[in-house]
Amino acid sequence: MSLPPSGGGRARNVAPMVLITVRLPLEATLPGAMHHYGLAKDEVDLNYGLVPIDPVQGLYALRVTEDASHRLGMAVEGPYADPKIEPFGPPL
Repeated sequence: MSLPPSGGGRARNVAPMVLITVRLPLEATLPGAMHHYGLAKDEVDLNYGLVPIDPVQGLYALRVTEDASHRLGMAVEGPYADPKIEPFGPPL
């Protein structure tokens, strides 16, 4: 499985990815989150990273493979859809 190209673009020829929310301590890091949840590099969108939603409450978002989200089950919230966001219609 390949990772998304640098620059935050979408991955090509990879397993479907979904968003999940996780609970971690304040100042959590992506490597720490991966270790805590037993995630391998090829199961996580490393360019997306660990996104703080409410770090004071320990709530973060991760983009992971669908298989990884199923394996984590009740340990995380989600999965949530992650549709591609792009402009609608011609440029103004």
